[in-house]
Amino acid sequence: MPEETLPAPHRSHARGGPLQGAVPLTGWGRTAATPALLSPVRSDDDALAVLKGHSPRGVVARGLARSYGDAAQNAGGDVLDMTTANQVLHADLETGLVDVEAGISLDELMNRFVPQGFFVPVTAGTRYVTVGGAIAADIHGKNHHIAGSFSQHVRWLDLLTADGQVRRVSPESDADLFWATAGGMGLTGVILRARVQLKAIESSRTLVDTDRTPDLDSLMTLLSETDHLYDYSVAWIDCVAKGKRMGRSVVTRGRFAKLDELPAKRRTDPLKYHGSVRVSAPDVFPPGLLNLATVAAFNELWYRKAPKRKRDQLQSIPTFFHPLDAVGGWNRIYGPRGFVQYQFTVPFGQEEAMREALERISHSGTASFLAVLKRFGPGNPGMLSYPSPGWTLALDIPVQKGLATLLDQLDELVVAAEGRIYLAKDSRVRPETFEKMYDRLDDFRTVRKQVDPDGVFTSDMARRLAL
Repeated sequence: MPEETLPAPHRSHARGGPLQGAVPLTGWGRTAATPALLSPVRSDDDALAVLKGHSPRGVVARGLARSYGDAAQNAGGDVLDMTTANQVLHADLETGLVDVEAGISLDELMNRFVPQGFFVPVTAGTRYVTVGGAIAADIHGKNHHIAGSFSQHVRWLDLLTADGQVRRVSPESDADLFWATAGGMGLTGVILRARVQLKAIESSRTLVDTDRTPDLDSLMTLLSETDHLYDYSVAWIDCVAKGKRMGRSVVTRGRFAKLDELPAKRRTDPLKYHGSVRVSAPDVFPPGLLNLATVAAFNELWYRKAPKRKRDQLQSIPTFFHPLDAVGGWNRIYGPRGFVQYQFTVPFGQEEAMREALERISHSGTASFLAVLKRFGPGNPGMLSYPSPGWTLALDIPVQKGLATLLDQLDELVVAAEGRIYLAKDSRVRPETFEKMYDRLDDFRTVRKQVDPDGVFTSDMARRLAL
């Protein structure tokens, strides 16, 4: 969750001393808080000062904390709050190339550049992600089958490495370090700046097609046969439904509307846009509110209210891309115990593995009301980049009895299908299991060792997975 801007903390760890002024930090799932010294970064010098005086527990950068698990936590160590380095440094409105500080959010980029005819090249299900975080997690969106992941639209980045130097890294100038950093979860250094290629648009409205599918087979057939016709595609999937209804879904796919496709009244200001939070969820929800009964009722309502088939509906950017962002702090709805997001992919040809995973989930008694299925296109050279050709399913599940056993079983299924889980969503996979999922893990470790031989850049996740 976003952190408020903090004053420079009192630093008194003095190489092994107590960490005074530490604050508890969690990921978006609000589980397993750990204390760290959080330092705002407004300049390269701020980051360098923390690097030079870091605690024995090392350093990691943190953006808007939308990683669900422990990727931006560093128990007993230093954490850099990058959200205070959030400026646009240069923008070319002819080409759509923008140079930005790493702490700027996709939300701010949209507010600045959508009215000027440009959209971010890739956006996750939330726009409250920093550019640095988007690179470190190599985020993907509804357009992966067309546009790939975020890092494929980054022309260069400035990286503060463990030796105190700032290196300008690109796919051409230092491919190994670039592709270890893209998806590397902040473990190669601190991303300070980047040049990003934005996407030209004629309007801020999307033309959306909606289809309701009765089961998993019809869903997969629809996506397989028609996804190539759309720039953006996603399916909400009912993970509670069983039997013949298992995998029933609401599929929404679309593209940006062109100027001449807008109603006349919208053509006078076709790029009008402002993303905003409509309401905020209070931190008062009791544990167990989202249980099997309430989620089943919600899923039934959500499925029934969707049209069976609708074409060319005009929707706003927030409605189509970021519906949950309308509710500030929506993660609080899961109560004080928090929740786990589990996202995995299996290759094309392993559809039976996806079916088995859904059967286990639907029969487990767990309650996931936020579940989305997508198809990935080709992967990129990122050593720990998550997307690879296949099917990907993401689930939000409240922390509850039996969940750990279910997810361990799903891990085994994913490994057997030669799939993988997404580090930006992970908070609990076992290191020996993770080792089997990423075939370039040793390449990542080699680059990390070269650029940071003492392991200065680390995190709770890095220690948990021995990255």
